[in-house]
Amino acid sequence: MSESSTELDDLGGRIDKALPGALLGRSVVLGELILQAAPDRLVQLMTLLRDDPSCLYQQLVTICGVDFPDREQRFEVVYNLLSLRHNKRIRVKVALGENETVPSVSSVFSSAGWFEREVWDLYGVWIADHPDLRRILTDYGFEGHPMRKDFPLTGYVELRYDDEQKRVVYEPVKLTQEFRNFDFLSPWEGMTRAAPGAVLPGDEKATKN
Repeated sequence: MSESSTELDDLGGRIDKALPGALLGRSVVLGELILQAAPDRLVQLMTLLRDDPSCLYQQLVTICGVDFPDREQRFEVVYNLLSLRHNKRIRVKVALGENETVPSVSSVFSSAGWFEREVWDLYGVWIADHPDLRRILTDYGFEGHPMRKDFPLTGYVELRYDDEQKRVVYEPVKLTQEFRNFDFLSPWEGMTRAAPGAVLPGDEKATKN
């Protein structure tokens, strides 16, 4: 373990000792300390990371969501922090089930408000105690959460301008062309299945100079 990794591991140990039970795990990956936080202790942890002299992670760079449909705790909310004083970054992760909530950290970092709205809008993770939790990237009448991996690529509704009503209207998605099943091999399938020297579908259109 390098000196830098040892230093980060020691920092993780001090954080764990300062807030017993707040961390569910920690690791050092690619020179960055990653903390797995208990949801109900998140606000305390973020306050410590901001104020403790050995941390001083006073800049919340971003908050993002991650969807793992195969996991029991399907979602992760990831917080990326930067300490300008120590020139170091830290990452905090909170794992959540589909119906679990995570507390807002907007009381600790004022920039968290919009990031948390984005997590709610795109993933549907409920942010408890948020002062203004509403959609931020999609329309107010949008159905579902588009960054979930089970969200259909076409969405549920489409909008168009209706010349008779003189306004934008929402309608169920109608595909102008059904998905087609091609009855010939793709070049990759043909390369492995066709006999050596066989003509692949489409090659008959090629001409020589």
